[in-house]
Amino acid sequence: MTATAPDPSPAPQPDLLPATARALDGVLAREQVASRLPSVVAGVVRGGRLVWTGAAGATTAADGGGPPAGPGTQYRIGSITKTFVAAGVVRARDDGLLDLDDPVRAHLPELDAAGVGGRTVGHLLAQAAGVQAETDGPWWERTPGGGWEELAAGLGAGALRHRAGTRFHYSNVGFAVLGELLGRVRGATWSRVVEEQFLRPLGMDRTSLRPQHPHARGLAVHPWADVVLPEPEHDAGAMAPAGQLWSTVEDLARWAGVLAGRTDVLAASSVAEMSRPHVVDDLRGAGWSSGYGLGLQVWSDGARRWAGHSGSMPGFVALLRVDVATGEGLVALTNSTTGFGDLVRSLQEVLDRLEPVVPAPWAPAAVPADVLQLVGPWYWGPAALAVRARGDGGFELAALQGRARASRFARDGDGWVGLDGYYAGERLRVVRAADGSVGHLDLASFRLTRTPYDPDGDVPGGVDPGGWRPGGGARSGT
Repeated sequence: MTATAPDPSPAPQPDLLPATARALDGVLAREQVASRLPSVVAGVVRGGRLVWTGAAGATTAADGGGPPAGPGTQYRIGSITKTFVAAGVVRARDDGLLDLDDPVRAHLPELDAAGVGGRTVGHLLAQAAGVQAETDGPWWERTPGGGWEELAAGLGAGALRHRAGTRFHYSNVGFAVLGELLGRVRGATWSRVVEEQFLRPLGMDRTSLRPQHPHARGLAVHPWADVVLPEPEHDAGAMAPAGQLWSTVEDLARWAGVLAGRTDVLAASSVAEMSRPHVVDDLRGAGWSSGYGLGLQVWSDGARRWAGHSGSMPGFVALLRVDVATGEGLVALTNSTTGFGDLVRSLQEVLDRLEPVVPAPWAPAAVPADVLQLVGPWYWGPAALAVRARGDGGFELAALQGRARASRFARDGDGWVGLDGYYAGERLRVVRAADGSVGHLDLASFRLTRTPYDPDGDVPGGVDPGGWRPGGGARSGT
């Protein structure tokens, strides 16, 4: 079974127009002043490359001085670290080293089955395992961390807060467990796995566990005065997979390309799986605007969807998000504990207004002969549907009138399987007539026929021999 994802090899994109770049520079400068940020850097990624980057402020000195910020300046990226850990776990699944339905204890046998050890790998990735948010000890983001044995000792039943799979509950502890698990199945540390599988192949040589020059200094800005306080930097130990990494706009632009579907380090189908919301955080409203995939935060405004992650550690705030449909990415980093406001949204508004992503031109595509036989109108009873071929060799079933169950379908052996919607995971079988032509479609026990309730379509329950008639009643004279 396959899933679609944004084109992993998009056409090269030019730099943004000077007027657009100036407008983005203005947004960044105003945000630096309004939010009183010591420094802030940002970038726009299109077609897998950085097409604009901007910076405002200075990076290191407690008095507000120091060298200017730039796209190569390191900042602590906090929980964006989780996206690398998650990608490593998903790739281990792809390589057959684990299953997302495995209990954690299958790979970390020292953990109690009544505690975190009994929760599944997939639930931990989706922030749906119900594991406690933070450690039992001191504020781990500001104090040196202990080793795995110390952390594991507190992962029994007392570490569980909710029944697995019932709600979104963000857990830094859960990703510390995933980091240990990733290292265990690969026979190395989680950071070495991330370096070998992602950082080195992508040329992300400015992404590291500890800061490397030039880097920004983490600062807290006083809420009522224009003074700053240096924040501590340390090794988080076993909690490092939850938020240890440092990176740059230039490096995160490369990672944005992966989250847009680049396939040389992670399969596009796996990226699509990670970017799909597995749980949503909508307990306060009727709809959802944010959720979680597999190690990725997912945001929606009803018309568009983004995947990526925010990050915060004392002294730093970061955000990386990618438009799931277009692959456009936005990166923003600052060295302030309280961070920026709606910076990324403001940058997006400028892009949409002045230089929106231009879709690739339409061009004819090869369609498999057996798919071409299926296209056109079909009927589920009296409901009109249509099959349309897709560019990936599959097809889409959607309503022609009103509302109806819709899904995309991909080839699966000698049949088809639904990718999304009501029929996700369900089988569609093409039933042929004696002459080899397509007779009807058998979909999860339903019959789809070329005409409404076609009597030749083997409709369960049969079709009244009197056929269609006015008024819906019996014929006159009966």
